[in-house]
This record gives sequence, structure tokens and C-alpha cells, in this order.
Amino acid sequence: MNVEAIGNWAGLVWQALDEADVLGVKQIKKITKLKDKEVFAAIGWLARENKITIDVSAEDPKEFIVSLVQE
Repeated sequence: MNVEAIGNWAGLVWQALDEADVLGVKQIKKITKLKDKEVFAAIGWLARENKITIDVSAEDPKEFIVSLVQE
């Protein structure tokens, strides 16, 4: 795993969120076809750049809900 790969994964996650607005981690994995560690690395990248918000699902406290920051 390298910085370029993580950046590419972050791009896939960002595109999925741009089309759907709000997604759970399971949905992101399904849409992007990324593995757990790849999705979480991408989410960390996007969070560090203040591109996303992360909340806990009201229905399932174990599920994270991710959305793009509205600029």
C-alpha cells in the first residue's frame, strides 16, 4: 500500500459519494469494490483533507455514515 494507491481509492470513494450524497461504509465497499482496509484508508485521506463528514448510523450504531462536506 502506498500513497498513490490510497489517493486513487480516495478518488473512488469521493466519486461514489458525489453521486449518492450519503453512504454507509458497506455501501461504499459495494459500489467501489474496495476491501475494508482500502475503504478506511480512503476515508482517512478524505477526512484529513476535510472533504467528508462521518457520523454514526441511527439504525445501526456499528455503521458509519459518510457524506461530502458541503462547500
